[in-house]
Amino acid sequence: MRSRKRHRALMTALSKKAIPFTMVLGLFFALQTPLARGKTTLVFLTWKPNQPAVWNGLLERFHRENPQIQVKRQVGPHSSTQYHAIATQRLKNRDSSMDVFFMDVTWPPGFAQAGWVAELGSWFSRAERREFLSGPVSANTYLGGIYGVPCYLGAGLFYYRKDLLQQHGFAPPRHWDEMIHHGQALLKDQGDPDLQIYSAQFKQYEGLVCNMLEFIWSNGGRVWDGQGGTSCLSKPATIEALAFVRDRIIGKAAPQGAVNYEEPESLELFVQGKALFHRNWPYAWAVMNNPKKSRIAGKAGVGPLPAFPGHQSASTLGGWQFGMSRWSTHQEEAWRFIEFMTSHRSQKFLALEAGLAPTRTSVYTDPEVQEKMPHLSAFLPAFKKARPRPLTPLYPMVSQVLQRFFSRAIVERSSRLSELAQVASEKMDKLLELGARIQK
Repeated sequence: MRSRKRHRALMTALSKKAIPFTMVLGLFFALQTPLARGKTTLVFLTWKPNQPAVWNGLLERFHRENPQIQVKRQVGPHSSTQYHAIATQRLKNRDSSMDVFFMDVTWPPGFAQAGWVAELGSWFSRAERREFLSGPVSANTYLGGIYGVPCYLGAGLFYYRKDLLQQHGFAPPRHWDEMIHHGQALLKDQGDPDLQIYSAQFKQYEGLVCNMLEFIWSNGGRVWDGQGGTSCLSKPATIEALAFVRDRIIGKAAPQGAVNYEEPESLELFVQGKALFHRNWPYAWAVMNNPKKSRIAGKAGVGPLPAFPGHQSASTLGGWQFGMSRWSTHQEEAWRFIEFMTSHRSQKFLALEAGLAPTRTSVYTDPEVQEKMPHLSAFLPAFKKARPRPLTPLYPMVSQVLQRFFSRAIVERSSRLSELAQVASEKMDKLLELGARIQK
């Protein structure tokens, strides 16, 4: 309305008398100011958050500091799979109304290969990337380009009953065999027939891939050679790790029902005091120390996952990053939003208010964060070593092969692991060959 009045005033003035050209030019540019053009609306596709008030507060701060940009959120489902389907469809359709979106840690290569996500190198400099943990940056790097900015991360962590270990003079186990040994001693002492040694995620879904990679990596194994050429599923280190899980974890250290556990079920067993050791993501710390939800509040410890003798602990990298649509018509404003949301200040806010693990290294040394979240220092060693899942544009297909293989390997006790591995390897090699052709 104000803009139209100014235009009418200008036209009236021009009709009544001549105005110097410089004045007309000045009035013209005045009419092109942000006030006249109105706000730029950015559409941010996100999932349904667990802590909506925290995200609302962060967006309110952005709007106060950037009054000419209005961020409109479109909220998708909480399920990563369903959210991926929505984001993919909009990107595939070149939907220019979507500017910014979240990406799970395995998505950047596929989105980049499809040409759907903007390459951010002109904004996200190499110097700035060094301010972040290396694992999340690597997960967003594809064929030399950078396609996402890490917002917060996850990595497999090892939770344990600190109180019971201390009672017996046990240190947190460094090896998987040691975990079982400590657990058997504690079970004998506690005398609870329902108490289990270990609880983790062994259902056939993406979480199973994360868990099994951690066992394989911590035995010096790999799922492929990293050069896009050959599957390593049949290698001795991989077979040994699978055999350990099948023969000594499922139905032994962990209940047989663990083959149906995702994160909530496995965590529930631990917070109810029915498991001694537990593998989960960083969010679980807040749950197990909430007296309203947990029977073991204040009794848990956390650290890196165990390894096999002669090898190092390994964690699967998880987390979420901001991506910018290639089809966005407001990329400068979109970058301003991404830059704000991944800044030290914003990541500190998300850490303190939502318990989310930062991707910027400086947040871990922030005095307020250290005072209020001392457990982050125990998370950091695992975060620094966290490894991304295979970086390939065909990861969803790779994951399906791995899920089926790992599930059969740990559930079918009479099966020959080498034969299962050979079948899965053949499927993996075909995908690797196809992925290599796509990348050329």
